[in-house]
Amino acid sequence: MALQKRLEELAHLVNGRLIGRGDTVISGVATIEEAAPGAITFLSDQRHLKLLASCRASAIVIGEWGEGVAPEGGKDYIAVKNPQLAFAALIELFRPASMPAPGVHPKSEVHPRAELGEGVSVGAFAVVEEGARIGPRAILFPNVYVGRNASVGEGSVLYPGVAVREDCVVGSRVIIHCNAVVGSDGFGYAREGRAYHKIPQRGIVRIEDDCEIGACATIDRATLGETVIASGTKIDNLVQIAHNVKVGRDSVIAAQTGIAGSARIGSGVQFGGQVGVVGHIEVGDGVMIGAKSGVTNSVPDGAVVSGIPAIAHKEWLRAAAIFGKLPELKKRISELKKRISELEKRVEELEGNGKR
Repeated sequence: MALQKRLEELAHLVNGRLIGRGDTVISGVATIEEAAPGAITFLSDQRHLKLLASCRASAIVIGEWGEGVAPEGGKDYIAVKNPQLAFAALIELFRPASMPAPGVHPKSEVHPRAELGEGVSVGAFAVVEEGARIGPRAILFPNVYVGRNASVGEGSVLYPGVAVREDCVVGSRVIIHCNAVVGSDGFGYAREGRAYHKIPQRGIVRIEDDCEIGACATIDRATLGETVIASGTKIDNLVQIAHNVKVGRDSVIAAQTGIAGSARIGSGVQFGGQVGVVGHIEVGDGVMIGAKSGVTNSVPDGAVVSGIPAIAHKEWLRAAAIFGKLPELKKRISELKKRISELEKRVEELEGNGKR
């Protein structure tokens, strides 16, 4: 039987203020476009108020800006400080994640000298090598690999295909999605003539608490020392973090971003998709970098940059507005050069006639 909750219960759960009828029964969550009667949805900000007219949901989570909204069309509201965060709690209530039960699957391989904490789940064909440490209530889905002397902290979840290589450290409550690799060798070679000789990569990766790593992301081990992802940072799918990079706390890095070796990324940064950062530079705290930007020089704290090479975002917008007009401008410049040339010839002719 589907879970059913009265709207007043949900308002209490998300610490919101009820606008409308508390006895409205809610049996599910849905997007504002797909919601049907009996469902609750959310509206993130006032820019999308026009969607209310066609919304069929029985209730809507809105921001505190909506406390003056009068119930209309049979809908009721819950006003909260952060609609997205409140709706996330409702998703967890109505559609809880399905996680495997504690226990070690008989088809997994756990070394006798590995340490498993209380309540750990190890799925089929997962491998935990000698000296590895898995914290309490951590979950290793099928086909996860945890290398020799590596550690995975309490309550962390590693989805199928994740590899945590030897000696690397994953903190507590970390989520790592399918086929991500933690601790692959850094891209380091010494050149001799035309040949490239591998530089041994003997450092580690350290992922601190409460991070999330997307599917197929790769975080390379340091040559020596540590590659570090500080606590609270969220990394999207298909992101490459090179050897010896340091990423600060509570940063967000979107898909297909690449950060080259030994770059230093501050705390609270926000990277759009497909950002490229060259090695050995510093990106300060609170920096925002637009999608597809190429960062070739250090960026000071709090800056907002875009473009290739990345410059101040406002300057980039002005430059981008000109790009589409370049063919027209080129044609106009050619015409002006031709006219100037003709005028110069005319002046020379007039001067020549005057001398005679």
